Amino acid sequence: MSKTESSFSLLNTFRSTFDGQKYQHRNPILGDLIASQLYEDLVALGKSTLLAERIARRERVVNTANKAVGKKSRRGDGTFGELVPTAMAIAEDGLHVARGEIANIEIGAETKILAKAMIKQIDRVIGDLIRQAEQFKRTGGNPICIGIVGINQASSYTSYEGDREYLTDGRREKHPNQEATTAEQRVRAEAQPHFFELQILRFRATNIPPFPFEWVNLTQTEKEYSSLLLRLSREYDKRFST
Repeated sequence: MSKTESSFSLLNTFRSTFDGQKYQHRNPILGDLIASQLYEDLVALGKSTLLAERIARRERVVNTANKAVGKKSRRGDGTFGELVPTAMAIAEDGLHVARGEIANIEIGAETKILAKAMIKQIDRVIGDLIRQAEQFKRTGGNPICIGIVGINQASSYTSYEGDREYLTDGRREKHPNQEATTAEQRVRAEAQPHFFELQILRFRATNIPPFPFEWVNLTQTEKEYSSLLLRLSREYDKRFST
C-alpha cells in the first residue's frame, strides 16, 4: 500500500481523480464514481448486518440514474435504496453492491470538490449541496443524506479549459491554501446542518504534471470517515429495520 493509499474505497477513488492525471473539473461522472464507493465501504465495515444482508440478496442497490423511479427530482451523485420489484439488479465485477433502479431513496450522497477559486464559487456549491439534500428528502421515505466535500490546500494550482491553462498567482487568483480555511468554515456553517453527515476531505493537488496528490492528514481523514460510516450504519438500522 502506498503512502497515499487507504483501506477505504471512497478515499482511494477520490485520490485517483487527481493522482497521476489531469483533473477535469467539468467531468459529470466524477461525483458519481466517488459517492458510489460509500456503499462499498459500508459493506466492508460490516457494522450493519441488516444492510449487508439486503445488499447480498440484491434487494438494495445503487441507483444507476441517481433518482427514484416515478419521483421527480434533481439528479444526485449517489443514491441507494430498494430495488424496483420488476427491475433487474446488475452485479459488476469487483463490487459488492449491485446497480439498478430504485423505488425509494434510503441513502443519498452528494459530492463536491473545491480545487481552486473557492470563494468565487462557494455560494453556488453550498446552494447545490442544500438543494440536493432537500431533493433527497422530497422523494419521501426519510432518506439519510450524506455530503462529501473535497477542499484543496495546495500552494498553487493549474486549471484547464480546452488548450488553455490558468495558473493561480496568489493575487488576482488566490492559491487554494489561501482560501481553504474560509471555504471549509462556510460549508460547515451553511451546508452541514442539512445533512446527517458531511465529510470534508482535505487534500493537496497542484494539477500540474506529474500531477502529485497527497492527503493533508490521511490518518485523521480515515478516522473521521470511518466514524461517519459507523454512525451511518447505526442510523440505517434505526430508520429502516422494518
